[in-house]
Amino acid sequence: MTQIGRSNRRHTVAVPGAEDARISLAWAALSDKGYRRSVNEDSLLARSPIFAVADGMGGHTAGDFASTAVVTRLAEQVSTDFVTESSLTSALRSAVDDMGRGVGHTDLGTGTTVTGLALTLVDGSPYWLVFNIGDSRVYSYRDGTLEQLTVDHSIVQELLDAGAITPAEAEVHPHSNVITRAVGFNEDPVPDYFLFPIVAGSRLLVCSDGLTKELTEHGIRYFLGEGSSPLDAAQQLMDAALGNGGRDNVTVVVVDVLATPESGSHRGDASPRRAARRH
Repeated sequence: MTQIGRSNRRHTVAVPGAEDARISLAWAALSDKGYRRSVNEDSLLARSPIFAVADGMGGHTAGDFASTAVVTRLAEQVSTDFVTESSLTSALRSAVDDMGRGVGHTDLGTGTTVTGLALTLVDGSPYWLVFNIGDSRVYSYRDGTLEQLTVDHSIVQELLDAGAITPAEAEVHPHSNVITRAVGFNEDPVPDYFLFPIVAGSRLLVCSDGLTKELTEHGIRYFLGEGSSPLDAAQQLMDAALGNGGRDNVTVVVVDVLATPESGSHRGDASPRRAARRH
């Protein structure tokens, strides 16, 4: 397990080209191997402008190697305050190359999910760039409303989309761990990208499926609302996931948007909306 970045109570980013325009964030990150796995194959990056979780596959050191390769390459992009879609894709391609060179650590059956959010600029305005490959997830919580911002790349999600199963059936489906897209396997990574406005007062969650296997959306919404700070919310989510069985590695990154350039006059804006194409 590799963790890059720690909790931060307040981090301020200046928006280029706009006088005194700033975004203030706070965040916390936690990971645990759970009770049934011998190693933690999750890795995370929690360092502005990128917050990401990678859930490695391939068993023992192989999965850890794959998830580490992804967050390490993504971390190379944090030297700037804002990143681009192309820079994230390039980092993921470099991670696939790293996996290919991992003699003794990886093979053709090794890969990882990756999901997260990053600060980006669109026509000079700041947005969240949400990205995803696999079944780790990004959620937004604001004013008591929870919204899943990513779409799982999984057999279960395809069955849901086709109307073949209900959401309740999806919760207990025997193929819930079978994903249809990953980083690795000597293939070009194909992320989904979405744009969302950065809204003051919102709380974002990036998590591996070790959390969503143990908590329903009702539970996730409850603990995100109960947490007095990102660290408090992350700890409550972690404790609940472990308390419900901890059958997999569990990783959570919680990010609070404390202020935006518009927060003084637009604090009541609508919750995040999809604004970019899905690949």
